[in-house]
Amino acid sequence: MKPPQAPAASPEPPAPAGLRVLVIDDGAHRADLLRDELARQGHEVVGVIEQATLIHDCVLRLQPDVVIVDAESPTRDTLENLATLSAKTPRPVVVFAEDEDRGTMRRAIQAGVSAYVVAGLQAQRLAPVLHVAIARFEQDLALRTELSHAQAQLASRKLVDKAKGILMREQGLDEDQAYQRLRKLAMDRGEPISQVAQRVIDAHDLLRG
Repeated sequence: MKPPQAPAASPEPPAPAGLRVLVIDDGAHRADLLRDELARQGHEVVGVIEQATLIHDCVLRLQPDVVIVDAESPTRDTLENLATLSAKTPRPVVVFAEDEDRGTMRRAIQAGVSAYVVAGLQAQRLAPVLHVAIARFEQDLALRTELSHAQAQLASRKLVDKAKGILMREQGLDEDQAYQRLRKLAMDRGEPISQVAQRVIDAHDLLRG
């Protein structure tokens, strides 16, 4: 009897077809090769730029799905502008580079790069790298959204607690009564309770001033 065989590993799924790609030629000068390979895989290069300062404006104007940086070693200007992009208009970013320096890699990841590939641009690696970069970007974006939501909830709770304290002191209410007062005001005005709480705090500060 033949021993049972382990199931074959699932192949890495390809990157979604039809991606709009912005290419940053950061000194490697392989944009033509990159453009040809992307087109062969069914993607569209919507622009090729060499000036790092244009990255954010080009993303706003061209609306790419992915940004690819082709570099010997990503420059400081490029990383700084990628960090601005990550903060304002995040996109999956792939860097193909020759630089194996860990400090450079760390700065790239801190700037929001989704995948940093050493040993340059190889056509056969493009599809799996794009897939990994997009998946990692989506995961990071979900975590950032969750964190932002949690921070907003915490800020709202602090405002409500502060407004409740004002109502309890100024109107002799207990905590539940103060909360119900805020809730009723929010419902009557059709506003979030945090916005009503901010109004109570602002009015109180104004009268004290």
